Amino acid sequence: MKPLTFFFSLLFLSHASADPFSVNSLVQKALATHPELRFYEAQIDVASAGKTKAGEIKNPDLMTGVGNWRVRDLATNNVTDGPTWAVQLTQTFEWPGRLSLRKAIAQKDIELAQLGLEQFRAALAAKVRTISWKMLAAQEKTKAADEVAKRFQSLAEVLLQRDPAGAAPRLEARIIQASALTLGAEATLARNELASARFELNQLLGEKAEHPLELKMENLTLNPPPALESLLVNARKKNFDLRARIIDVQQQGYEVKLAENERWPSITVQPYIQRQQNETRETQVGIGVSIPLPLWNRNKGAIDAAKAKEVQAEVMLTAQMRQLERDVAAQASHYKIHVEELAKWPADTLDSFRKAAAEADEHYRLGALPLSTYTELQRQYIDSVKAVLESQLGAVDARLQLEQLTGSKLN
Repeated sequence: MKPLTFFFSLLFLSHASADPFSVNSLVQKALATHPELRFYEAQIDVASAGKTKAGEIKNPDLMTGVGNWRVRDLATNNVTDGPTWAVQLTQTFEWPGRLSLRKAIAQKDIELAQLGLEQFRAALAAKVRTISWKMLAAQEKTKAADEVAKRFQSLAEVLLQRDPAGAAPRLEARIIQASALTLGAEATLARNELASARFELNQLLGEKAEHPLELKMENLTLNPPPALESLLVNARKKNFDLRARIIDVQQQGYEVKLAENERWPSITVQPYIQRQQNETRETQVGIGVSIPLPLWNRNKGAIDAAKAKEVQAEVMLTAQMRQLERDVAAQASHYKIHVEELAKWPADTLDSFRKAAAEADEHYRLGALPLSTYTELQRQYIDSVKAVLESQLGAVDARLQLEQLTGSKLN
């Protein structure tokens, strides 16, 4: 099947002198200026700081003391006295492997933060593209509705000025006038859609809602989707949510190992020196080692909890995989159906309907066309524009969703 190319006309929203943007340029601008990006970037810094903290060794404790040394015999007679002082340094060492496990857990936090930034950037780009195409579609609908509404309004004014004799001509004039009012309301709705899309797009770009914006003409090329199995292979490798689940499972595995490591106590080393002086000078230098005995507390509760969380993470990974496969299959089907539907229409579909509507207006004014045919052609022109644009937007939305799910661009 050949790729399909449809044309969205020029979108003009502000002063004619403003430089128009392409959809891709808007995406790049949003990725450079969106304020929420700084949140995800700061989250990476937070996770990096957490890894630094996880690798820190506890500071030693320094204890000093001074006093007076008194010696008494058994009859409580003073034998001697003098000053005394002591210095003790206490350093706690973690059980081997514990710090590396904590750093590994913190590294997974960094990977999750980086993945979050990557996912947000992809979602932001897709949203900008979606809204941009909606703006272009709204412009087409506005243009068609305005064109037909003005045509009916002009015709109604001419007929009413003639003061037609007889019921039939007068009623025809009222029918045309009513149609002009109805189509004017449709044109107003299309302009509101256009303004709403512009406001949302400006917000994504970090601009004021009322900021003027102009888009260039775009050619929308829709290729048939790749084979489902190919899409699923990409999704299993690159899908953001699935990758986050995999990292979560890995992190929980480290948590289990850390809980098992914490069964063994930390070791505290205490070198010290003590001196006392009276009639003699005595100095004592030594080192003490403190190791809690793991008799009653073997950290079983923490180990069981960590293993249970690991099982939960694995179950969630399996569920995420199934959900991903369903979503990819559904969006691929939606995209394929829209593309196949669009393939049935010639590329000049909208232009041919536009010419037919203009021709009908000319022939009706000459009296060569009945009112019912004229009205039907004008209405069909409006409806055909809506149908084509809705199919195009449906295909664009399904394609962008598919790119989000697979984590890769579709050519």
